[in-house]
Amino acid sequence: MIYDTFRKTIAKYKLIEAGDKVLVAYSGGADSTTLLDLLLRLRQELGFEIVVAHFNHKLRPSSDDDEQSTIQAAQKYELPLFVGCKNVRSYAKRHRLNLEEAGRKLRYDFLKKTAAKIGATKIATGHTMTDQAETLLMRLMRGSGPQGLSGIAPLSEGILIRPLIEIERQNIEAYITAQGLDFCIDETNFDRRFLRNRIRLDLLPYLQKNFEAKIVLHLSRLASIFQEEEKYLEKISEDAAQQAIFVRNGQSFLDRKYLSTLPDALARRCVRAFISRLKGDLKSISFTAVESILNLGERKELTLKKNLLLRREKGLIFLKEETSPKIGYEYSWKGKRPLILRVLGMKFRAIRLKKKGPLPLEFDDKRRAVLDAAKLKFPLLVRSRKQGDRYRPLGAPGQKKLKEIMRAKGISVSERERLPVFLSKGKIVWVLGLPVSEWFKVSEKTKAIFVIEKL
Repeated sequence: MIYDTFRKTIAKYKLIEAGDKVLVAYSGGADSTTLLDLLLRLRQELGFEIVVAHFNHKLRPSSDDDEQSTIQAAQKYELPLFVGCKNVRSYAKRHRLNLEEAGRKLRYDFLKKTAAKIGATKIATGHTMTDQAETLLMRLMRGSGPQGLSGIAPLSEGILIRPLIEIERQNIEAYITAQGLDFCIDETNFDRRFLRNRIRLDLLPYLQKNFEAKIVLHLSRLASIFQEEEKYLEKISEDAAQQAIFVRNGQSFLDRKYLSTLPDALARRCVRAFISRLKGDLKSISFTAVESILNLGERKELTLKKNLLLRREKGLIFLKEETSPKIGYEYSWKGKRPLILRVLGMKFRAIRLKKKGPLPLEFDDKRRAVLDAAKLKFPLLVRSRKQGDRYRPLGAPGQKKLKEIMRAKGISVSERERLPVFLSKGKIVWVLGLPVSEWFKVSEKTKAIFVIEKL
């Protein structure tokens, strides 16, 4: 029964096709163990590759035991295995995230980088229909709109797939018992300090017992309805946003007069599209913030989170450049000793490596630049940004103004002054927090790598 549902879900949403290379996010728990077992069965029918990936969060004493169980499972089924590990607690503290957010961010970064490295066409996760119901309840409590209530999509970003999304957890548990499959138990799933766990352990069972036995199914159906309607509304919103948002001299403007002609629901979506363009995402942007932008008076200003200062003039809303004290500095660096930028309170080091096979370091624009050593001329010049600075970011079709790149990335004016610029013979090599220059990238012809790393 469960296998039939699994196959129908995959067929309905075209999650896996013959010839795919599927990277399975495997924690060792009941859901991912069931997912792997079902994929192994389906592989015999459909014909595709399976690779296992495990991310060790290092958050509990049994984390290493789970990793060993993953290794044993990969060996048992003769599957390639990739293991990642990061200090989630430290990352959460450094980036002011809760542990769940930090773990999710690092886990998906690892999965996507691994998929890119091995050429995987799909990343399969073990999200179930019950996870969907829990997610909807969490977002209802937080006041999410239709987009948030769309929940977990069966297919997202063209590569992330959730083949178990139409199967309840109780059916997963019954299957794993019937098949006699070994799995790990994550004790943090019983920690009621986390909202999701309280919903899973207390709220959902209470609703099922006292209100509606099929609440999980109904919430899942609700998510599916929102997903379909969201696709339609997103198309309409894109068309409206093209009319409402325009760029002049590298700066984005929101036409408040045009917004006044739209239904409120569509106007809100245009505002969200505008903020996303300025900030890079919509994290921490609430319904109240969107309403405040819509109601911003002429010649009035509004400060959002992340130091976004918006102003309305002549019916146009735009990002106002905050005046901040300039920090001027200039250093010559040969890369042999650590570079200390006392004015910023920053320290950098250089690492020289020989390139043998795949890149030995992960890309991380916020703290590391990986460069072709032969293309660099020493000493490097390290200075504060200057008016008119231009360069070609990795993968970009041509040069752009540094100011425009920072604005597109949602970097506030005050932050921009604290991002050192590294140059080689007058050409920008890297700016902390941005991609390295296309001219100095590592390629197949690279023999030696020069790494700049923020300590």
